[in-house]
Amino acid sequence: MEEIQWSDFERVQLCAGTIIDVHEFPEARQPAWKLSIDFGEAIGIRKSSAQITQLYGRESLIGQQVMAVVNFPKKQIGPFMSECLVTGMPREDGAIVLVSPQEPVPNGTRLC
Repeated sequence: MEEIQWSDFERVQLCAGTIIDVHEFPEARQPAWKLSIDFGEAIGIRKSSAQITQLYGRESLIGQQVMAVVNFPKKQIGPFMSECLVTGMPREDGAIVLVSPQEPVPNGTRLC
């Protein structure tokens, strides 16, 4: 495993945000949702594509807090422009489990 410096980690802005809208993404190569996530006043609302359909239905995602990298450059995913990277971890079966705070925190709170 390659070690990084503390300054490398400090450059990554991992922030909490609340999912406020979810849409189907039929053009995606792998099943995915298009998410709108509220990161609070300072960051605003960002969009992301997330391959989390195995474990999460549209209704269960609305209002859920997630952790996302908000300072990556935008990325074109088919016809959709992703503005942040929602974080998750794969289970043994490959399904992605979202990373989220165990207790609610203000939107935009940065991981420290």
